[in-house]
Amino acid sequence: MVNSTLQPIVFDRRNLSDATLVDLYEKLVRPRLIEEKMLILLRSGKVTKWFSGIGQEAISVGCAAALLDDEMIFTMHRNLGVFTTRNVPLPKLYAQWQGKADGFTKGRDRSFHFGSKQHGIVGMISHLGPQLSLAAGVALAHKLKKEGRVSMAFTGDGATSQGEFHEALNVAAVWQLPVIFIIENNQYGLSTPNSEQYACENLIDRAVGYGMKGVVVDGNNILEVYSTISKLADEMRHDPKPVLVECKTFRVRGHEEASGTKYVPDDLQKTWATRDPIANYERFLLENGLITEGYIADFKTKFKAEINAAADAAFAAPPIESTAEAELADVFAPTIADNRTPNTVHRTSEIRFVDAISDGLREAMTRHENLILMGQDIAEYGGVFKITEGFVEKFGKERVRNTPLCESAIVGAALGLSLGGMKAMVEMQFADFVT
Repeated sequence: MVNSTLQPIVFDRRNLSDATLVDLYEKLVRPRLIEEKMLILLRSGKVTKWFSGIGQEAISVGCAAALLDDEMIFTMHRNLGVFTTRNVPLPKLYAQWQGKADGFTKGRDRSFHFGSKQHGIVGMISHLGPQLSLAAGVALAHKLKKEGRVSMAFTGDGATSQGEFHEALNVAAVWQLPVIFIIENNQYGLSTPNSEQYACENLIDRAVGYGMKGVVVDGNNILEVYSTISKLADEMRHDPKPVLVECKTFRVRGHEEASGTKYVPDDLQKTWATRDPIANYERFLLENGLITEGYIADFKTKFKAEINAAADAAFAAPPIESTAEAELADVFAPTIADNRTPNTVHRTSEIRFVDAISDGLREAMTRHENLILMGQDIAEYGGVFKITEGFVEKFGKERVRNTPLCESAIVGAALGLSLGGMKAMVEMQFADFVT
């Protein structure tokens, strides 16, 4: 493992073209310039909240750039680089951050709790662990449909202590799902240092316990992140299996701007200041004659103009006007009842409740070939109440799946399966297992 807190960043271009190297630089600079603008707006009282990812841009940018455009990414609040790399329009982003009607959540939220299906981004779930399960569910859809695609989920070093982190990794490993779990290890869970969060040397040490591959990368080295994720994703598209990637980095600013960084030792701040991902990569490109000072100035000037225009448009947009009708319309999708006439002569009979459930499931499985059943002991055993007895023989083990004993991750996987365009049914076995 490279001790990235001590060693300087060494860039290896491998077989990357000059155009790719310059493109990665532009992608790296964009979120930094946006953040600088947001911090100015914050200090002037024009915005009230911001979670800064300054110093961590290489992870978001490198990961997003390495994936295909139609591969889904589950982000956190420090992954602005995913949004910019996926070319989410700046006016739309600023409308979101200003709580305006043109934003993704139409003024209901101003931070990063939003996604864009069009751009293959799923908005963050605040406690971070559950989104790993959803990413596993998307990967399950890819695998079942033989699409040759991966999914990716980000989480933080603090969130790796949550139960669903472990549940999601276990499910992904048991089912050999093509999902990349990215740990952004920035050394602090809000103000709690890693020494008080976990006892292992590296978080990827946990990967072996789940039977999956674990990789450590220098999260401040854009070329190392991009090349590593590109290689892993390409392998996984042909040979589905999960991978845990730990990106070593540092959170330069506070957890959010109000908290500050007084709890961080000065020498640690100074050490990581020398490892800024943009300054180091810019110097590498200049030394190799791939960009010039003039090019840098021109690019930044043009993009700052785009940022200012987007911010000004968001500020000029009228305030939100809400009505009960509009709110309800965004909660409930219009539906058309699917009324079907029985194929047989209408008759009634008395059967047991469990048999009625079994008949209903069997009919649904026959009607919907993309419906997947998941639950404990529901396959060959037929479930503890024998509701799915005989289902494996009729529909196969891919569609009737025994699950590990991790209810939360299975609910998440079911939601992810739906995001992947399939249908899911989960059996909790007993009611109290839900809690």
